[in-house]
Amino acid sequence: MYQYDQYDQTLVNERAAQFREQTRRFLAGELTEDQYRPLRLMNGLYIQRHAPMLRVAIPYGLLSSQQLRMLGHIARTYDKDYGHFTTRQNIQYNWPRLEEVPDILDDLAKVEMHAIQTSGNCIRNTTSDHLAGVASDEMEDPRPYCEIIRQWSTLHPEFAFLPRKFKIAVSGAQRDRAATQVHDIGLQLVKNEHGETGFEVLVGGGLGRTPIIGVVIRPFLEKQHLLSYLEAILRVYNRYGRRDNKYKAR
Repeated sequence: MYQYDQYDQTLVNERAAQFREQTRRFLAGELTEDQYRPLRLMNGLYIQRHAPMLRVAIPYGLLSSQQLRMLGHIARTYDKDYGHFTTRQNIQYNWPRLEEVPDILDDLAKVEMHAIQTSGNCIRNTTSDHLAGVASDEMEDPRPYCEIIRQWSTLHPEFAFLPRKFKIAVSGAQRDRAATQVHDIGLQLVKNEHGETGFEVLVGGGLGRTPIIGVVIRPFLEKQHLLSYLEAILRVYNRYGRRDNKYKAR
């Protein structure tokens, strides 16, 4: 699995320190709720009816044993001894105390984890087949492409305030366990008539209030064009996606 370099580690450390100061200012009355809301959403923190909820990113569902132990430590120390793994390969803590959330982010940073882009109208966690790398029907391991997308999309300045949250899934198997058809962009690894591996690209899928199956807009995309093609799709969505009605923003 991908290992942080010094730049990755510095980024998550500084983001955690920044949010600690923002939370201190909010609790001290120096920031209003309206001022604090976009800051907490940038760090995966929701304020729900009974308690805050923190969503932690698990890129394409891959965890080390050290990271899993830290998630258990956070559940025992800051929550009610459990967390909720989501269908999109994140984990949510539903009972943390607001003043302790900065401590959680510090603990996550110690094991190369964070809550960046797990909420808000941005590119969310890239998901994949939970059997990626070991599936018998797999054409190619999709996780390296998930990591490329993760690095490209993290804190991308052009796509930080999209019309609605944006979800991408990648699958390399014959059976679509990643549910690529119900994502904003679904990428399915396929071979063309020359035996070359590339991507079938689907767009416009989704669940929620108005479920819809995505449509294929490109049967075969060469690997080297992956990021430029994703960027083109997102630019169209960012320009023409509806911002007046979030239920029609797909």
